[in-house]
Amino acid sequence: MAVRTLTINEKLVSAPEGATILQAARENGIDIPTLCQLDGLSTVGACRLCLVEVGPSGRLQAACVTQVAEEMVVRTETPKLREYRKMIIELLLTERNHVCAVCVANHHCELQDLAVKLGVDHVRFEYLHPHLAVDVSHELFGIDHNRCVLCTRCVRICDEIEGVHTWDVSGRGTNARIISDLNQPWGESPTCTSCGKCVQACPTGAIFRQGSTVAEMEKDRQRLRFLLTAREKREWLV
Repeated sequence: MAVRTLTINEKLVSAPEGATILQAARENGIDIPTLCQLDGLSTVGACRLCLVEVGPSGRLQAACVTQVAEEMVVRTETPKLREYRKMIIELLLTERNHVCAVCVANHHCELQDLAVKLGVDHVRFEYLHPHLAVDVSHELFGIDHNRCVLCTRCVRICDEIEGVHTWDVSGRGTNARIISDLNQPWGESPTCTSCGKCVQACPTGAIFRQGSTVAEMEKDRQRLRFLLTAREKREWLV
């Protein structure tokens, strides 16, 4: 396999041809924040938190979907990038109704962790305060659209790992919503297998297990990795 040599933050690194900047950075211990990316799922570049500067002009590229190239020069930590990332977190917080103090994922939320890491201690933009429903029609799980960041992890894991594609996205912009099947209550879905993979994949408290109380729900990402590996290696087939 061909290897590409590039520079990330003035450090010379190598990566296989076809690898992304994000993969190359992580292989070399360089952290780039992400929200929509989840190992084992396809990449969509939805959250833009992984923006990096590429080349002498500092062109902004999403690290999760941009492939490495020979002699590429990448910067992952600059004042401009930090400001963009803070702005993205602030916009996510204003678009929906995120009230961490009463969330089942409080202290176990990737959005919250990124806000702390990036120093988001206030929001400069006007809150939209949309009127959003909470669907608890499913006997085991619920979805709170107030906490959804439209990362589409649930859509992709349901489609690519469970193989039923119960979830999808309806609408555009601020009107975009995660829907089950043809926008029917989750509990009436004829395709949902109640596997719970979407619950584990969700980075916030948007998809939760019913009965969970404030700050109680933790996610087991290793379970998802085990399922993906088992499927790829056909380990559960005789």
